[in-house]
Amino acid sequence: MSETNPKLRAELEGIPTYKPGKPAATGGPVAYKLSSNENPYPPLPGVLESVTAAACAFNRYPDMACTGLVNELSDRFGVPLAHLATGTGSVGVAQQLVQATSGPGDEVIYAWRSFEAYPIITQISGARSVPVPLTPGDVHDLDAMADAITDRTRLIFVCNPNNPTGTVVRRAELERFLDRVPGDVLVVLDEAYREFIRDAEVPDGVELYRERPNVCVLRTFSKAYGLAGLRVGFAIAHEPVAAALRKTAVPFGVSQLAQEAAIASLRAEDELLGRVGSLVCERTRVVDALRGQGWTVPETQANFVWLRLGERTAAFAQTCEEHGVVVRPFPGEGVRVTVGETEANDIFLKAAEAFRGAL
Repeated sequence: MSETNPKLRAELEGIPTYKPGKPAATGGPVAYKLSSNENPYPPLPGVLESVTAAACAFNRYPDMACTGLVNELSDRFGVPLAHLATGTGSVGVAQQLVQATSGPGDEVIYAWRSFEAYPIITQISGARSVPVPLTPGDVHDLDAMADAITDRTRLIFVCNPNNPTGTVVRRAELERFLDRVPGDVLVVLDEAYREFIRDAEVPDGVELYRERPNVCVLRTFSKAYGLAGLRVGFAIAHEPVAAALRKTAVPFGVSQLAQEAAIASLRAEDELLGRVGSLVCERTRVVDALRGQGWTVPETQANFVWLRLGERTAAFAQTCEEHGVVVRPFPGEGVRVTVGETEANDIFLKAAEAFRGAL
């Protein structure tokens, strides 16, 4: 037998592995999972019925064009059908964007720390990552990101709110940044947590896209809509970009179950807004309690909070696990904690208080 291995692309060497949130241990002390920014509520009204009906035909391929969902999104956002593209969650669409714009010799700019998939999907394409450190307040440094643009820059990710810090960039600074970006560089506003924003100064990316052909907006049904397990996201972009996304999409990538669930979720928006409002109230309670314990917590507009813990990160995560909740540690940097059901948040706050008291 030959000992020669198949030749693989050199760009794959050293790619960081995406680390999903750790699940709650079956039969163990961990009762709640606060590590993946999931919505703690069950599916919205009408969703299970739609999925059950669609399941009767999953021996057939799904509608590759996602026709019903795209029509629904067009009506919901007031955008042309040709300006929409779907994919397997917003991260799937993000990977399609990198494939459509960037290859060897090209550069992709993003803040760091930000969504951990950005360096992975950039390296897979063969492009070069240009991470720009956050400000001391854990916010995108848009001036530094603009300064990092070169003639090799093809794409810029702006995660707003930022994952994992929850911080936002506001209208004036974002528009000033967009004015500095050359028109042939695509700016992707990753708005996976848009529904949780309560700061009126944070613009809706769809408003910015309308007047700027180089702006693309990413959204997902995984977070506020609670469809994380079905993998469906979408982009709103001007026709050349949206058309490129459809070309780079995996054929039949979005299942019919996911399409029907997304449509039903869009039609249950009143219930959605109520659930999101409840989570935002819990977010305020958690942040206030943490600050009352003496923690420094950045203002968050997402469904999670960020604690910068440095070398104490792993110990804090372990303390949380011992109390009954699993959180998302970023070794040497900090911990991201999803705002979940009240009981889970109470356990987390007790863990945080115990850890603080032991310092």
